Amino acid sequence: MIRKLTYALKVVSGRDFAGRNFKVFPDDTFLVSYPKSGNTWARFLLASLVHPEKVVSFANIEHLLPDASSQTKHTLKSTPRPRLIKSHEYFDPRYKNVIYIVRDPRDVVLSQYRFFQMRGKIDDAYSLKDFVSRFIEGSLNNYGSWGENVATWLTAPRSGRRFLLLRYEDMLRHTQDELVKAAAFLGVSVTPEMLQRCVQQGSAERMRELEKKQGKDWVVTKGSRTDIPFVGDAKAGGWKTNLPAEHVAQIETAWGTMIQHLGYELVSGASPASSTALDAILEQSTR
Repeated sequence: MIRKLTYALKVVSGRDFAGRNFKVFPDDTFLVSYPKSGNTWARFLLASLVHPEKVVSFANIEHLLPDASSQTKHTLKSTPRPRLIKSHEYFDPRYKNVIYIVRDPRDVVLSQYRFFQMRGKIDDAYSLKDFVSRFIEGSLNNYGSWGENVATWLTAPRSGRRFLLLRYEDMLRHTQDELVKAAAFLGVSVTPEMLQRCVQQGSAERMRELEKKQGKDWVVTKGSRTDIPFVGDAKAGGWKTNLPAEHVAQIETAWGTMIQHLGYELVSGASPASSTALDAILEQSTR
């Protein structure tokens, strides 16, 4: 009873986690991705872009570019507009300005597996086989499966919305070029010096050092295992050597059409699950 009353008071005062249930304004911009697709790195880059006067770190990232899943409604309400907000949510028609980061799901599953171990959600003995099955069925979190989450954004009507799709792999290879796209979307004028500073602030080396110093206090890593770092290798294609062939085939069977649509190569020879309706929508979205 006391727990229910405490929660009710939080809701009334706006001090419950915002999640998907907070007031959205027309000038909000959302940085969205499926979990473990490079969103935190992108937050550092974009926070540096829109706050050139700030030195971005784990100590202030929640203030500069708040995460709707870890911040309260009260915090988001007090964030100065226009707001730039992080989200992992599937499509929400209220989000009128969206930068969506997509990453190869074969890398995403390995990154999530390591993250779940870091957070103590699974132990080291938990099989990758079982984890991949849960990843595909979408039972790891409240955001659906990778395929469901990505599809809701790719196939959503574009009328009345602004949408920028960025691939994590392209951001790694051509960071400044992809940042220029994001800056244009955000209406931010940039110089080569600004871009270079953004890249430096978001470098994997710097973020790893910051994690060592500030990780114990950041909401995402607080209380987590310290032997597994949150900031990973910051590389693409690790699945080619670290994901067993049977699991590659599982993922390609589940989402092969979408994987190819996004420019990733299929290697297993598995036949993607047929979805005539999805195929038609994806084809239309490229025109």
